[in-house]
Amino acid sequence: MTAPEDFTRLQSEMRATVREHWVAFLIEGILLAILGLAAMIVPPLASLAVTIFLGWMFLISGIAGLVLTFWARQMPGFWWALVSAVLGVIAGIILIAAPVQGTFTLTIVVGAYFLAEGVASIMYSLEHRRELTGRWSWLLVAGLMDILIAAVIIIGLPGSALWAIGLLVGINLLFGGATLIGMALAARSGNV
Repeated sequence: MTAPEDFTRLQSEMRATVREHWVAFLIEGILLAILGLAAMIVPPLASLAVTIFLGWMFLISGIAGLVLTFWARQMPGFWWALVSAVLGVIAGIILIAAPVQGTFTLTIVVGAYFLAEGVASIMYSLEHRRELTGRWSWLLVAGLMDILIAAVIIIGLPGSALWAIGLLVGINLLFGGATLIGMALAARSGNV
């Protein structure tokens, strides 16, 4: 267990580090914001880029999994590890070889995720409305927004496959970049 004085010391060291490197946070934030705006301006290109990137990640991790699985073939679970690695290689090859179709599939997965997340958030908010008093409604609104996003994506298929992933990644990058810029400027002025 961490003592309160250890936590205070850790917080102080963290603040000092952020203040010392505020320029790095600012540069990263600006780059992320620019990439986010670019993805939002040209979402089909960003969607393809994300799909191809994921394809390479699956392929590389699958190949690494195959090598390590055969290297440690005496370990328990060899066949499950082999199946997992092969699936990674196959998924990677498919996403790289047919990124447009891969984008369509990823869009369906993203739509299903938002739908499931929305239902879970709504159920969570209703379950905790007594304990969270006035704040439970924020969870309810977040869940309803997730379901709305899922509906727009799923109902808009196949056309939404062109823009959904790229737009969502762009929004994420823009807000992440803006957060880093705000943190950097606060650190520069000593407000961190």
